[in-house]
This record gives sequence, structure tokens and C-alpha cells, in this order.
Amino acid sequence: ARNYVEWILDLPFGVYTPDKLDTATVRRVLDEDHYGLERPKKRVVEQIAVRKLRRDGRAPILCLIGPPGVGKTSLARSIARATGRSFARIALGGVNDEAEIRGHRRTYIGALPGRVVAAMKKAGSMNPVIVLDEVDKLGSGRRGDPSSALLEVLDPEQNREFHDHYLDIPLDLSQVMFIATANTARTIPWALYDRMEVLELPGYTRDEQLAIARDFVAPRQLEEHGLSPVQLDITDEALNELIENYTNELGVRKLDRQIAALCRAVAVDIAEGKTEPVRADREFVRKILGPPTARTERPERSPRPGIATGLSYTPLGGKIMVVEASQMPGKGRFHLTGKTGDVLKESFATAMSYLRSRPADFGLPADFLSTIDVHVHLPEGATPKEGTSAGLPIAIAVASLLTRNPVRGDLGLVGELTLRGNILPAPNIKERCLGAHYAGIKEVVLPERNRPDLDELPDHVRDALRFHFVSHIREVFPIVFDGDGDGVNESISA
Repeated sequence: ARNYVEWILDLPFGVYTPDKLDTATVRRVLDEDHYGLERPKKRVVEQIAVRKLRRDGRAPILCLIGPPGVGKTSLARSIARATGRSFARIALGGVNDEAEIRGHRRTYIGALPGRVVAAMKKAGSMNPVIVLDEVDKLGSGRRGDPSSALLEVLDPEQNREFHDHYLDIPLDLSQVMFIATANTARTIPWALYDRMEVLELPGYTRDEQLAIARDFVAPRQLEEHGLSPVQLDITDEALNELIENYTNELGVRKLDRQIAALCRAVAVDIAEGKTEPVRADREFVRKILGPPTARTERPERSPRPGIATGLSYTPLGGKIMVVEASQMPGKGRFHLTGKTGDVLKESFATAMSYLRSRPADFGLPADFLSTIDVHVHLPEGATPKEGTSAGLPIAIAVASLLTRNPVRGDLGLVGELTLRGNILPAPNIKERCLGAHYAGIKEVVLPERNRPDLDELPDHVRDALRFHFVSHIREVFPIVFDGDGDGVNESISA
């Protein structure tokens, strides 16, 4: 009973921190803490403007979705600082017990409130910013489904009277600004996803990573290691070397660790009595960190029949995916290798069915598969591969093999293929095009319905690539085989 009373008394009933309602100040604080991330910053400024006009409005429930290391959690902390609210974080990764959210009933020995109540106690106010970290990694088991328990927490119609099983009294959560973070939306239960306003953080380009490293990461690491810019001058040449050859990410987490490694090496030299200033360049980076550890895939330099280049997306960013096709004597069997997932296998089956149903389009006899087997391989066999957008490059690779027409090596393909030959749009176009640009691809074939996605590309990448927009696979053949298709150079916003 005493523990219960102490929890009741420690909760900040009636305590509200005043919001900072100056939009210019809020924008300045957010810009000081983070480079880029314009969409979430804009949404926070909009919320502050609304609060200025209507003080009794409900706080938003945001969900920041993006790859690791792009600053989702730190952005939430920055939002709390910009708005003048207290901050608390709830780690949800691996949580598989409903009682972790709603608490245990007091009839159990050692019962405690749930994590939401504990976060409110730690924050010390009724209107904090609470981060629900890694909401996409919630588990479920015989002890209940914590994602279902979160529905009451995040539903604006219910969270005015949230009931924790331990406290058994209503707790008003309507003024709490909940910010959930996740790496992917696929594993978030739909009912939970539907209650949140989703803001996608697509990741940083190399130019953005360079600016963040130069203006934020490097100065912080120098300070943490007790070094001055005079003792260690980290040049843009060194930072570009780290980004291109020692990190392979959309965020800056690994880049942060590599810069810290450079600082530690200089700190050891200074501790041993060496006082000469160090200028970090490409040679210094390779001396400290050894040979490059990140490798950028390159397309085939000399085109050959049966080879096509697709554009894939991974949690580490966009990259090219070489598709190899080979034929051998057989009885019309198909083989797909390269650690492929179920969806990609279906894309392969769809592509092969389309080619088999229209042999005349390729100048092939109707029974062209009666004496051969076809094997399609996606290199890097130890790397899992999944997705629907490989259907087009697989179909082009096999068509190239059967017709003996080589595919241009500087051209990348992306798109889902249907049985009728239609090209469906693909997700994550920005990341795929960035990966193509960094790999040396010059032209990209995209689904027509992905044309608006080019607005998200940096100007220098959009100017460097030539885009072909297609709606049917028949439009792709003259582009990839003859090289005289009507490409569109998107030098202006598409």
C-alpha cells in the first residue's frame, strides 16, 4: 500500500510546462541541432503555430520512420528542447508483455506500473515529449500483445483517461507529445500505424553526410576527446574518404565511430609527448583505419548478353544489383539463386511467364524452352534479397540471353512486372537513384508513375542522370538494347 501511495504522490498531476510558442526560436533550435530533416521540422513548427492560436489543442502523435543513424531519437530530444517540454524515452524493442505498457495488477507480488506511467513520473509534467523507441520491434506472446495495449495510449479519443492496471485511476495523456521511431513500417501493426502521423526520414546523401560530419560530428568528437582543431585538422578530403570507403549507411552513426577512431589515434600520440599538429587527409585515414572496408558495386563495363543491372534498396541505402542469366541444355526448367525471398521468387516467376507467353515478340520459336534450362543468379549469394521491383531487370536479363542482345552497362532498371507486361511503380526511388549515381550508372529506366518521386532527388544527381519513364515492357526494349530510346534528362523538377 505504501508503494502504491508513493507512486500516486510522485506523479505530476496538474503540472504543465509552458510551451515555447515563438516559431522563429523553435525553428532556430531545430536547425542548430540537426542538418536537413526539413519535413519533421516543418511539422513541429506547424504544431507550435496551432498551439499559439489554440492553447487547448491536443498534442500530435508522430511516427518517424527511417534507417538507423539518421537522427530519429535525437530529433525527438531536440523537439523537446525547442518546445520547452520535458523529455522521456520508452524503449520498446523486444517488449512482449502487455503489462510492460499497462502495468501489473496490485494483486501480484512485486507489481509495478507500466512504462508509460514510469515515463510520466520521470518527465515531471503532464505534457512531456515521450519517445516510443523502436516501435517496429514490439513482440507478442502468451503474456499478451503490447502493440494492442499501445492503442489506448495513442488514440486521441481514449488517452484522456488512460488506465494503468497498477494505479487503477484515470491518467490524462492527451497533452503528451508522443513521437514513435521505427526503421520500417512493414512490421508495425496496422491498427497502431493508423493512429500515428507518419513522417519518413529517407536518409542522407553523401553531400549531406559531409556537411553533418564537418559541422556537427567532427567538432563534437574533438571536444569529447579533449582535442582542438589546431591539434587535429579533419579535412573534407578525410571526411569524403570515410564516407565513400569506410561507411556504407544512410545515417551517420558509423561515420561518427570512424571519426572517433581518428581522434583516439591522435590522443594517444599527444599523451606520449608528440605535440606536432596533425592534418587528417586521405593517407592519414588509411594509415589509421587500414584498407577500405566499404565497397561500392560497379556495373559491368563490357556489355554481354544475359547481364542486366537492377536498382535495389536495403536498410543501408540504395545499391545496384547485377542480374545474371545463363542457359544450358535441359527440358525447360527455371532456376533462381542468390538467397532470394518469397516475393522476389514470385517476381521471377512472373517475368518468366511473360517471356514464355510472347515468344514471337522476341523472334523466338514457340517451343524455344523445350531443349534448354534457364538459370538466373543474383550475386552476393550470402546477402538476403527481397522485393517486387526486380521483375523488370530479371525479364530484361533473360530476354537479352535468349536474343543474344547485350544490355547497356551504364543503364539501371527498376520496376515490378505484371503478366500483361505493365510496369508498376517501385518504392524508395530517391535511395535507388542515389545508389545508381554513386555506382557510375548514367541512365535509369523508371516506371512512369514514379515520375513525381524525382522531386526528392538533389539537383546535382537529377542533372547527372538521364531518365526514361515507361509503362510497359515493350517500351523498354529499344532503350536497353539499341540505346536510341527517347530519354528524358530531368534537369528541372519533374
